[in-house]
Parts: sequence; structure tokens; C-alpha cells
Amino acid sequence: MQNDIGPTTQTLLERGMPRFRGGQGYAIRAKKSVELGFKPPMQLIIDRAEGDFVYDLEGREIIDFQNGWATNPLGNCHPEILEVVQAAQRRYGFHWEHPLRVPVAEALAETMPGRALPRFSFEVSGTEAVESAVHAALCHTGRRTIIAFASSFHGEGLGTKLISAYNSDNYVGLEAWWGGVTLGLFPVSIGLPPGVSHAQYQAHCFWYLEHYIPQQVMASDNIAAVLIEPALAEGGNWIPDPAFLQGIRAICDRQDWLMIADEVLTGVGRTGRFWAVEHAGVTPDLMVVGKHLSGGIEAFAGFAARDDILGDNPRATGGSTFAGTPAGCAAALKTLEIIARDDVMSHAQTLGEIAEVTMSDWAAQYDIVSEVRGLGLLLGVGFGEDEETGVLLARSVRDEMLRRGVWALCDFEPQVRLYPALTMAPEVLKAGLARMEEAIDSVSRSGPTVGDYPAMPNGNVGF
Repeated sequence: MQNDIGPTTQTLLERGMPRFRGGQGYAIRAKKSVELGFKPPMQLIIDRAEGDFVYDLEGREIIDFQNGWATNPLGNCHPEILEVVQAAQRRYGFHWEHPLRVPVAEALAETMPGRALPRFSFEVSGTEAVESAVHAALCHTGRRTIIAFASSFHGEGLGTKLISAYNSDNYVGLEAWWGGVTLGLFPVSIGLPPGVSHAQYQAHCFWYLEHYIPQQVMASDNIAAVLIEPALAEGGNWIPDPAFLQGIRAICDRQDWLMIADEVLTGVGRTGRFWAVEHAGVTPDLMVVGKHLSGGIEAFAGFAARDDILGDNPRATGGSTFAGTPAGCAAALKTLEIIARDDVMSHAQTLGEIAEVTMSDWAAQYDIVSEVRGLGLLLGVGFGEDEETGVLLARSVRDEMLRRGVWALCDFEPQVRLYPALTMAPEVLKAGLARMEEAIDSVSRSGPTVGDYPAMPNGNVGF
């Protein structure tokens, strides 16, 4: 099934279809899209990545707003990080007992809100780190229930699938395992009950969390922790009012629940502050970190916690063979060094201001745009008046962006998400946003052009 991609990419995709999980998905759904009058979406395989750009197998230069799923804070293939990673691999290979773990833990402790989370548990991925943090909270409290939030995403492991609430399909096939998690409500800003203002809905979210759940779902003294993303990332880049996180912290204090902040995607400068919880002046009891700390080169993740939670908690085991590798620690140390040395945070804040000004009138100018959201470089554009139409519009806009040489994210939600590198050149950011507006204008005039959303041959949604 052709989709306006080059022959080299097409040939490799066809080779991969029979080999990978979900490999039949694209052809099946692309055919269905054509039968319904839509075109299949573009697909992309990267041949090279450098700085603010990626290059496909046909040599096309593409502005990178996808950013390795928000994993490359300093752009693609940063040479300094590559150098220290390769040096660590040559010197240490892989061994647990290497010396870089100590300076990484020390450096991270210095960044924590109020320097209140001094201990660190090394993990490989954000998924592992969330599961390990939740386990530590359960073991520390001796309780059995975790509260997460609707529309949240915390990973793709067995435990994190059960904790996440991306949508109800998340639990299909896992029903027998689901029991220690209950869900609170997140104050999204669209799709609210008729006649209910956002302020009223947020108040309802607080009431539901502190009163309804303990009274009707699970006794308060059997709830260990509240797990929250300071801004919903995979769920659509929803940005809560600072008062929401402050309210969660206050409820946790009153109810004697731990507060776990999942900063895997929102942390290390993504929102214009080092940690997203800083916008609300909140200090969690445990904080999950990852993505940006890898420098886009080598896997690195984990969680920080209060001393009493991790100082002596023998039942709360975590980590894995490749947790805290020498190369991963080297990447994290160099990333932190560059962010401080080059004042990357100030540059990221400037980029966020450029994006805010550029995108500010899109909702008023284009009927298909329902809302523009942003906090620093955590950017999202919502589409449509209902979810079904919005999903088609968002996918069509994202497809048109790729055809114009801009790579962004669009999963199952009626929005397109953008994660520019914190170091992106301002002129590249402006060019990418200009092309995105061209794509919005095109879809606004033509209506949805892309139908069902196929899977890549590797099983990942997207292309």
C-alpha cells in the first residue's frame, strides 16, 4: 500500500511487516482507510539524526518535534554526550560496581525540590522506575492501594499498564491482575460535564479524591500513595492549574498518603522549570525521573525519595541488570553539566515564549482547533468538538506536518503533541510552527484526510 513515501523506505517497511509484532496492522488499516475515502498516513524510518533534525532514508531533512518521545533534551546525537558514553563503555564495559553512580546520585539530590529527596534508586526505563517507586511506597506504608488518575500514562510493563488509565482498552486482557489501583479524576479543560466550569470540575476532582474514594472505594488507611503526572503528557499534554498539585499535596498530608510525582517526561527542563512540580511549589515524597537524563544516548531512569522511605526498606527491591550502567550514568552526568554550563533552562524558557506567542491565536483563527496548551516546551494542540472527529483531524494535521517536513506526535487522542529540544535554534522552532500552521490551514479547508491509525511494523503506534 503506497503512501507517498520513497522507494527505500517502502522496501524496508515491506521487509519488516512479516517480522514484527503488529506488522499486519498497517496494510489492513490502510486498506480500510482508502475504502472510507481517506489516504493512509505517511510513514517514516530515520536514516540519520543530528541536532534539531532527522533525515529519512530518502535523505529528506525533517524538523524534529518528536524528539525521541521527549528523550533528547540537547538535540539529537549531542557530541559531548556521545563522547562520554563511549569513554565509559571503553573503560568500564558493564559492571554494577562502577564509581559514576555516586556523583550522579549526589547531583540529582541537589536538584530535588527543597533538596528533600536525597536517596536514589537506579532503573533502566521510566516504566521500571514507576513500578519500583510504587513498590517502595507500598512496602514503606504496609498498605495495598495506589491512586492514579484518569488519562494518565506511566509505562508499558505489567504493573504500569494496570496503573495507567490512558483509556479502558488499557486493561483488556489484564482484568485478573487489576485490583490494587483506583483512579482519581484529572482536571482536563475540555469535554467537561454540561454546565460545569473548569473551576467547578477541579473542585469535584478534589472531592472525589479525598471523600468519595475513601468512603466508597477503599478505606483511607489502606491507600499508600497518590501517583500523578504534574502535567499529563501521553494523555495529551494537559496542563493543570498550580492549585491542583497544591491541593493534591494537601490531601496527601491530611490523609497520610505518600505523593509520587511521575516526572519521566515533564522533568529536567521540559516545562521551563527543572521539575514541573516547581511551578506549584510542591515537594513530593517520591519522584520518578528518566527520559531527558539519558541525554538521548544511553538509557537512564530511576526515582528519588525521602531518606526514611529508601534508607532502609528491605522489601522494596528494584533495579535490573542494566540499571545504572556506567554509560547511562555518564550520559546523565554530562547532560546535567551541559544544562547548567550553557544556561539551557533560560534558552528553553525563551523557546516556550516564542511558541506561546506563535500559537496563541490558532484556536480563534481555525475552527478545527479546540485548544492550544503549553507549559515551557510541553506543547499540545487539540482538535474538533468531539473525540471521534478530533482524532481524525489531529491525525490528518500530523500527517500533513510530516509531508511538510515536521515530525510530531499523535497517538489515540484528539491532539498533536510537540516536544522540541530544549536547545533548538529559535529559527528552526519558528519554521516548524509555521509549517504546522500551514498543515492546520490545509486540513481546516479540506477536512480530515487520514483515516484509521495504523501501527508501525514494530508494533508501536505512530510512524
